[in-house]
Amino acid sequence: MTEWDKEYLKLCRKILSEGVEVENRTGINTIKIPSYELHFDLSKEFPILTTKQLFHRQAVIEMLWIWQMGSNNVKDLQDRGVHIWDEWMVDEDGIYRIYEPYGEYDPDKEVEVIDPLSVPIDDPFGRNHEFQVKKDKNGNVLKAKSLIEGKTIKMAKWYGKKYAYTIGDAYGFITNRYQHAKNLIDTIKNYPTDRRMVFSLWQNEFLRTAVLPSCVWSTEWDVSNGKLNLLVHQRSCDVPLGLPFNVTQYATFLMMIAQVTGLKPGTYTHSIKDAHIYVNQVDGIKEQIRREDRYNKLSNMPIRNFVKLKSEVIEKMSKIEDQKSEEYKALDTELKIMDMIMDPVKPEMWLNPEVKDFFEFDNSKELKDVKVSNYKHMGKIEFPIAQ
Repeated sequence: MTEWDKEYLKLCRKILSEGVEVENRTGINTIKIPSYELHFDLSKEFPILTTKQLFHRQAVIEMLWIWQMGSNNVKDLQDRGVHIWDEWMVDEDGIYRIYEPYGEYDPDKEVEVIDPLSVPIDDPFGRNHEFQVKKDKNGNVLKAKSLIEGKTIKMAKWYGKKYAYTIGDAYGFITNRYQHAKNLIDTIKNYPTDRRMVFSLWQNEFLRTAVLPSCVWSTEWDVSNGKLNLLVHQRSCDVPLGLPFNVTQYATFLMMIAQVTGLKPGTYTHSIKDAHIYVNQVDGIKEQIRREDRYNKLSNMPIRNFVKLKSEVIEKMSKIEDQKSEEYKALDTELKIMDMIMDPVKPEMWLNPEVKDFFEFDNSKELKDVKVSNYKHMGKIEFPIAQ
């Protein structure tokens, strides 16, 4: 197990024991604590979870999509086999549809389409002004139905066909508009002691036309003693799904920027506001905590008993025909934990040393310039997404 696993599960335990349950816009309650801060020294460890499988290829591609490609087009991710933004994509007709998290499927339900631009720029979330419905050129109110079989539409927003397949004016749109990555690299190379290396994805001008305003919204950088250090701010943190992705991808981002600026990766601090677990994710987190407890228990087992237990697990697995059954998955996790104990290795991030320009790192589906080696994990844990 990594030190990151221990810190991560410490946070999860804190949320479950001290957090309060609150309502939110998704319709699925969360258990939250107001803030938390994580610290990493990248010279000692590359942070990637082992108590569950982390799909690092997808995490790094998403980061490059935002910071290198400067894209808000979800198809750019889909073409690379990444589907984490599918839920927030504006449909082909220019309408963004939000679906009910629970309840029976009603394909005939129709909702009026809201116009995000009907509120002023100083009230982008409609706190003091009521959103108006969108009308077509004949003055008729625009309406929308579900486009996904099995899901009932909850509400809909009008973005226009120019926004089709995008997440609106968010994330990569912002980094591209302000040339964040280029300016960051230029500043590090030419003004390494600058104390204004602050890059914000939270731009009030574009909040109305952002499908989901940036959760990881700000980065601050500094150079000290030949090392590049990073502070990340996150306004809202889905701890089971988002945080493992965010930590691995921003650690990779830091290492990439350090490489192309001739520096060594230093410290990485991740500051969180509203660290939460959705109530329908609690069972998955408890499973992840059990895995850590099991790892610790097996680590203290006498070797003779350990070897015997491993043989018993292998024998049980050989007798189960359905490898998708919960019993088989549990035994497979047990075997993975044993392997991690018997043959401990530390995950390492490899970046192609030939790449000297951040914009030259391969962002294809193969992600040729980025590899994680020695990565052992305890298997998948499925967590539901809240739209």
